[in-house]
This record gives sequence, structure tokens and C-alpha cells, in this order.
Amino acid sequence: MGSFIHFVLDAILGLLILAIIISAIMSWLVAFNVINLRNQFVYGVVRFLDAVTRPVLAPFQRFVPSLGGVDISPIIAILILQGIKIYLLPWVMAPVKALIG
Repeated sequence: MGSFIHFVLDAILGLLILAIIISAIMSWLVAFNVINLRNQFVYGVVRFLDAVTRPVLAPFQRFVPSLGGVDISPIIAILILQGIKIYLLPWVMAPVKALIG
């Protein structure tokens, strides 16, 4: 059971990292007018990704200044999430796995 919980949390963090990457790429494509938000599908995808990533990126955007108009908060967020996924999650889940099995 503990391994399953670890797997689920690891997958959620991985999907969140993927959503941040896709959201950043989509914002660049919209900014450079490669894709258009008037397309309903594109608009829906962008709104969904914004709703998923905004709670994670908002704290970083308050503290990390933009460099020449470029927002680097997704990079910082991905680095922190990767650190949590690789180092913190196994450390926290070890007692849970020992307790639950």
C-alpha cells in the first residue's frame, strides 16, 4: 500500500512538471502568434493548463523577477518539484512504507 501511495504521488508530481512545461510552450506559441486563442480547442487547453499550473507558479512569480520580460518562474518551479520528487518524496515515504507495508 505504501508503494502505491508513493507511485501515485510520484506520478502527480511528474504530471505537474509536464503541465508546467506544456503551459510554457503554449504561452510562447500564443505570444509569437503561431497558435490562436480564438480556436476553441486551443483556448480550452490553455485555460486548463493555466488553472492547473497557476497555484504552483504564483508563489514563484511573486519572488522571482522577470529577466527582460522573460518569466523564469517555471524553471525554478520545475527544479523545486524535481527536487521534491527525487529527494524529498522517497525520504518522506520510507516511514509510511515501513508502517503500512
